[in-house]
Amino acid sequence: MPLDLWPLSPPGRLIHEDRDLVAIDKPPFVPTHAPERSDDVHRRLTAYYEAMQPGAPVYLGVHQRLERDTSGVLVFTRRREANRSIAEQIERRRARRTYVALVRGTPGMLGRGKGPDKGVLRHRLAPGDGGHRVLPPSARAGQVSTVNFRVLERRGDRTLLALTPEPGCPVDLPAQLGAEQAPIVGDVARGGDPAPRLALHLEELVLDHPEGGRPLTLRAPIPVFFSDFLEGKEGLSDVDALERRLREAAERRAWIARLPGTDAFRLANAAGDGLPGVTVDRYGDFLVVSLYDEDAEAARERILDAAFRLGPTGIYLKIRPKHASRIVDAREPQFAPKDPVRGAPAPDPMVVHELGLPYEVRLGDGLSTGIFLDQRENRRRVREMASGLSVANLFAYTCPFTVAAAAGGARRTVSVDVSRGALDWARRNLDRIGVDPAAHALVEADAIKWLEKSATKEGPFDLVLLDPPSFATTKQTRFSAESDYKKLAASVLRVLAPGGRLLACTNHKGISRAKFKRVLQDAARDAGRGAAQVKEWPDPEDFPPEPGAEAHLKTVLVTLERG
Repeated sequence: MPLDLWPLSPPGRLIHEDRDLVAIDKPPFVPTHAPERSDDVHRRLTAYYEAMQPGAPVYLGVHQRLERDTSGVLVFTRRREANRSIAEQIERRRARRTYVALVRGTPGMLGRGKGPDKGVLRHRLAPGDGGHRVLPPSARAGQVSTVNFRVLERRGDRTLLALTPEPGCPVDLPAQLGAEQAPIVGDVARGGDPAPRLALHLEELVLDHPEGGRPLTLRAPIPVFFSDFLEGKEGLSDVDALERRLREAAERRAWIARLPGTDAFRLANAAGDGLPGVTVDRYGDFLVVSLYDEDAEAARERILDAAFRLGPTGIYLKIRPKHASRIVDAREPQFAPKDPVRGAPAPDPMVVHELGLPYEVRLGDGLSTGIFLDQRENRRRVREMASGLSVANLFAYTCPFTVAAAAGGARRTVSVDVSRGALDWARRNLDRIGVDPAAHALVEADAIKWLEKSATKEGPFDLVLLDPPSFATTKQTRFSAESDYKKLAASVLRVLAPGGRLLACTNHKGISRAKFKRVLQDAARDAGRGAAQVKEWPDPEDFPPEPGAEAHLKTVLVTLERG
């Protein structure tokens, strides 16, 4: 297929291979070996060898680890006979390591000077939360870390460093450089410049080969991200840099691309992927590019050119309103051209798949396509919990949540939306999975009024799905999530059965995660219902937030007491 961005072994990632060892250039965001993930480096490399040598046994020994957000040289053993030598060198830190890091300032910088061109970092490290903490200079506890550094390049207040720990020393470069007031770009928690990734890369690893002991030097080239950021190309002015960021974002989504029966997801998420004001969604072999601010609109042609280099069959464009409260005609050509702006048109309608379930989408039909891709993991969880339940889906739109619940074995569903067109679309979605229409009612109504007048007669429900728009106006009601969500949630909680659950979502930027949780706790009290649990659900991984900010989607599951 044309949009094939996820080969098992991306070109250029394999940097050394012999009968004892294999080394790759690990991309950022991919863990070395994580049993809870289906696409860590170990599994990806195993799948590569299984595909290259069908039926042959594959062995990959894990001795070296790189943190998830760090890129660079990562080596595995291919034979058990090589384990002892490599384990001894890695675990005792005998192998020589050279990292590159992009930082603000320079270690040892005094006053307004530019700092030394080389030097030594000496710290005492003690175990800390998720890594190490740097102890005060007078401390006697901890382990001594000695790291030699030299400046490779300076641009303004940004500096590219090479850092080589002394053999045998522990190291935690983000903590150590943060303590030196030279935080790594992307390490926002320690004062580093916001960036879509941590600017830390293991450029070179030198070890003795397990066969014969000869020195082996493994090198991973410095990612272009470092020079782009150093030269100020983190904006939207350079097509080549935009293409690189899109491909890096695509690589970050490789594990999603390999989910069974899934061909629709967020490919690049604005500043979270180094593309401020720009999102790119994949629908099969097509892309939908959305622009959210004036800078993105000014760079429109460059962004589209870069996206088209990825190889989609076609690209559709959406110009999003700058404020969520602004109501625009979603089908106006100036906001959502009906025809693709690059390449060939998509089928209309088109069917995409998510975790094996089919959903109808229309890429040229206004600002919305028929499915909100950020709810994939929530739909998966609903599908897993729905068996035998009575489910209500409010503000149901085209009913992707209802499809997930029905596929999971929900006993009955009631889906409420004010749009007859959306509900007709929903019926087609439900028909595709072959469920009994009589068990899955579609109600054309204002969801707020339906709760007031009809929900009690239809209920009680075991599970209610509540994902209202941030702002909505109908002939009968006006709704603002910031001021009205608590009252709406209380109305929902009153129609839940004992032990029932409310899955509540909002993407209102003015409502923080902590505030949203409080709103739902207060709603339970107002409804006179005891909450056994009010639990936040994790953010979708293909929607990384702007560095230092919260994710836009907040999800909380409220479970009522059974008594």
